[in-house]
Amino acid sequence: MATTKRTLAAVEAEIAQTKEALANVKGSETEVYARIVGYYRSVRNWNKGKRDEYNHRKQFVYTDSYAVTEADSGCGCANEVPVISEISAALASDAPASYEFYARKTCPNCPPVKDYMAHCAVAGTVIDVDTSDGLAKAAEKGVFSAPTVILYGSDGTEIARAHNTAELAAVFEPVAAAV
Repeated sequence: MATTKRTLAAVEAEIAQTKEALANVKGSETEVYARIVGYYRSVRNWNKGKRDEYNHRKQFVYTDSYAVTEADSGCGCANEVPVISEISAALASDAPASYEFYARKTCPNCPPVKDYMAHCAVAGTVIDVDTSDGLAKAAEKGVFSAPTVILYGSDGTEIARAHNTAELAAVFEPVAAAV
Protein backbone atom coordinates (compact mmCIF):
# COMPACT_ATOMS: atom_id res chain seq x y z
CA MET A 1 0.00 0.00 0.00
CA ALA A 2 1.55 3.26 -1.08
CA THR A 3 1.57 6.24 1.23
CA THR A 4 1.63 9.83 0.11
CA LYS A 5 3.86 12.41 1.73
CA ARG A 6 2.30 15.62 2.88
CA THR A 7 4.10 18.91 3.16
CA LEU A 8 4.38 20.80 6.43
CA ALA A 9 2.11 23.51 5.03
CA ALA A 10 -0.57 20.93 4.17
CA VAL A 11 -0.43 19.45 7.67
CA GLU A 12 -0.64 22.93 9.28
CA ALA A 13 -3.59 23.81 7.03
CA GLU A 14 -5.36 20.59 8.08
CA ILE A 15 -4.72 21.36 11.76
CA ALA A 16 -6.09 24.89 11.35
CA GLN A 17 -9.17 23.54 9.60
CA THR A 18 -9.75 21.00 12.41
CA LYS A 19 -9.33 23.69 15.09
CA GLU A 20 -11.88 25.88 13.31
CA ALA A 21 -14.33 22.98 13.08
CA LEU A 22 -13.89 22.26 16.81
CA ALA A 23 -14.44 25.93 17.68
CA ASN A 24 -17.82 25.83 15.93
CA VAL A 25 -19.08 22.63 17.56
CA LYS A 26 -22.59 22.98 18.84
CA GLY A 27 -24.15 20.40 21.07
CA SER A 28 -26.88 19.91 23.57
CA GLU A 29 -26.79 20.33 27.32
CA THR A 30 -25.99 17.22 29.33
CA GLU A 31 -28.87 15.89 31.38
CA VAL A 32 -27.82 14.83 34.90
CA TYR A 33 -30.03 12.39 36.81
CA ALA A 34 -29.69 11.74 40.53
CA ARG A 35 -31.71 10.06 43.23
CA ILE A 36 -34.17 12.25 45.08
CA VAL A 37 -36.78 11.05 47.57
CA GLY A 38 -36.60 7.45 46.41
CA TYR A 39 -36.47 7.82 42.64
CA TYR A 40 -34.23 9.24 39.90
CA ARG A 41 -35.08 12.56 38.32
CA SER A 42 -33.31 15.19 36.25
CA VAL A 43 -31.40 17.57 38.54
CA ARG A 44 -32.51 20.62 36.52
CA ASN A 45 -36.13 19.83 37.45
CA TRP A 46 -35.43 19.79 41.20
CA ASN A 47 -36.56 22.66 43.38
CA LYS A 48 -33.97 25.21 44.59
CA GLY A 49 -33.50 23.59 48.00
CA LYS A 50 -32.87 20.11 46.62
CA ARG A 51 -30.46 21.47 43.97
CA ASP A 52 -28.53 23.29 46.70
CA GLU A 53 -28.46 20.06 48.74
CA TYR A 54 -27.17 18.18 45.68
CA ASN A 55 -24.36 20.73 45.27
CA HIS A 56 -23.27 20.12 48.88
CA ARG A 57 -23.15 16.32 48.61
CA LYS A 58 -19.77 14.70 49.11
CA GLN A 59 -18.67 12.49 46.28
CA PHE A 60 -15.96 9.86 46.35
CA VAL A 61 -12.95 11.30 44.58
CA TYR A 62 -10.85 8.93 42.53
CA THR A 63 -7.35 10.37 42.22
CA ASP A 64 -4.35 9.09 40.33
CA SER A 65 -2.54 8.28 43.58
CA TYR A 66 -5.08 5.53 44.27
CA ALA A 67 -5.39 4.30 40.70
CA VAL A 68 -4.69 0.67 39.90
CA THR A 69 -2.29 0.47 37.02
CA GLU A 70 -2.19 -2.24 34.40
CA ALA A 71 0.95 -3.59 36.05
CA ASP A 72 -0.96 -3.97 39.36
CA SER A 73 -3.99 -5.74 37.92
CA GLY A 74 -3.78 -9.51 37.70
CA CYS A 75 -0.22 -9.60 38.95
CA GLY A 76 -0.88 -12.02 41.81
CA CYS A 77 0.40 -9.54 44.37
CA ALA A 78 -0.75 -9.38 47.99
CA ASN A 79 -3.07 -6.42 47.30
CA GLU A 80 -5.25 -8.41 44.94
CA VAL A 81 -8.67 -9.14 46.44
CA PRO A 82 -10.14 -12.62 45.91
CA VAL A 83 -13.62 -12.89 44.40
CA ILE A 84 -16.46 -14.65 46.25
CA SER A 85 -16.20 -17.83 44.16
CA GLU A 86 -12.52 -18.20 45.11
CA ILE A 87 -13.09 -17.62 48.83
CA SER A 88 -14.66 -20.94 49.86
CA ALA A 89 -11.30 -22.73 50.08
CA ALA A 90 -9.81 -19.93 52.20
CA LEU A 91 -12.86 -19.87 54.48
CA ALA A 92 -12.71 -23.62 55.07
CA SER A 93 -9.41 -23.15 56.89
CA ASP A 94 -9.89 -19.62 58.20
CA ALA A 95 -13.29 -18.17 59.15
CA PRO A 96 -13.60 -14.37 59.29
CA ALA A 97 -12.14 -13.10 62.57
CA SER A 98 -12.71 -9.35 62.13
CA TYR A 99 -14.04 -6.81 59.68
CA GLU A 100 -13.95 -3.17 58.64
CA PHE A 101 -17.26 -1.68 57.51
CA TYR A 102 -16.97 1.44 55.32
CA ALA A 103 -20.22 3.42 55.47
CA ARG A 104 -21.77 6.84 54.92
CA LYS A 105 -24.45 8.52 56.99
CA THR A 106 -26.60 9.22 53.92
CA CYS A 107 -26.10 5.82 52.27
CA PRO A 108 -29.46 4.06 51.76
CA ASN A 109 -27.76 0.64 51.42
CA CYS A 110 -25.62 0.86 54.58
CA PRO A 111 -28.26 0.12 57.30
CA PRO A 112 -29.11 -3.42 56.07
CA VAL A 113 -25.41 -4.29 55.88
CA LYS A 114 -24.83 -2.79 59.34
CA ASP A 115 -27.72 -4.86 60.76
CA TYR A 116 -26.37 -8.02 59.10
CA MET A 117 -22.91 -7.47 60.57
CA ALA A 118 -24.40 -6.75 64.03
CA HIS A 119 -25.87 -10.28 64.07
CA CYS A 120 -22.59 -11.96 63.05
CA ALA A 121 -20.26 -13.31 65.71
CA VAL A 122 -17.36 -11.31 64.28
CA ALA A 123 -15.79 -8.24 65.90
CA GLY A 124 -15.28 -5.22 63.72
CA THR A 125 -15.16 -1.49 63.26
CA VAL A 126 -17.33 0.94 61.36
CA ILE A 127 -15.44 3.58 59.37
CA ASP A 128 -17.35 6.71 58.34
CA VAL A 129 -16.07 7.74 54.90
CA ASP A 130 -17.73 11.15 55.30
CA THR A 131 -14.80 12.11 57.56
CA SER A 132 -11.39 12.95 56.12
CA ASP A 133 -9.70 10.18 58.16
CA GLY A 134 -12.30 7.65 57.03
CA LEU A 135 -11.98 8.70 53.40
CA ALA A 136 -8.18 8.44 53.61
CA LYS A 137 -8.42 4.93 55.10
CA ALA A 138 -10.93 3.91 52.41
CA ALA A 139 -8.58 5.19 49.70
CA GLU A 140 -5.66 3.34 51.31
CA LYS A 141 -7.63 0.07 51.21
CA GLY A 142 -8.97 0.64 47.69
CA VAL A 143 -12.59 1.11 48.81
CA PHE A 144 -14.50 3.12 46.20
CA SER A 145 -18.11 2.68 47.32
CA ALA A 146 -20.24 2.41 50.41
CA PRO A 147 -21.19 0.04 51.84
CA THR A 148 -18.07 -2.10 51.71
CA VAL A 149 -17.17 -4.74 54.28
CA ILE A 150 -13.62 -6.09 54.29
CA LEU A 151 -13.35 -9.39 56.16
CA TYR A 152 -10.04 -10.44 57.71
CA GLY A 153 -8.84 -13.89 58.78
CA SER A 154 -7.30 -14.72 62.15
CA ASP A 155 -3.84 -13.86 60.80
CA GLY A 156 -5.03 -10.37 59.70
CA THR A 157 -5.04 -11.04 55.96
CA GLU A 158 -7.97 -9.94 53.86
CA ILE A 159 -10.12 -12.91 52.87
CA ALA A 160 -13.19 -11.27 51.33
CA ARG A 161 -15.02 -8.06 50.41
CA ALA A 162 -18.76 -7.62 50.28
CA HIS A 163 -20.98 -4.71 49.26
CA ASN A 164 -24.44 -5.95 50.23
CA THR A 165 -26.21 -8.54 52.38
CA ALA A 166 -26.38 -11.11 49.55
CA GLU A 167 -22.59 -11.07 49.18
CA LEU A 168 -22.20 -11.27 52.97
CA ALA A 169 -24.52 -14.28 53.05
CA ALA A 170 -22.42 -15.94 50.34
CA VAL A 171 -19.40 -15.52 52.61
CA PHE A 172 -20.94 -16.44 55.98
CA GLU A 173 -23.39 -19.22 55.05
CA PRO A 174 -20.71 -21.67 53.78
CA VAL A 175 -18.78 -21.01 57.01
CA ALA A 176 -21.86 -21.74 59.14
CA ALA A 177 -22.51 -24.95 57.17
CA ALA A 178 -18.90 -26.11 57.69
CA VAL A 179 -19.10 -25.60 61.48
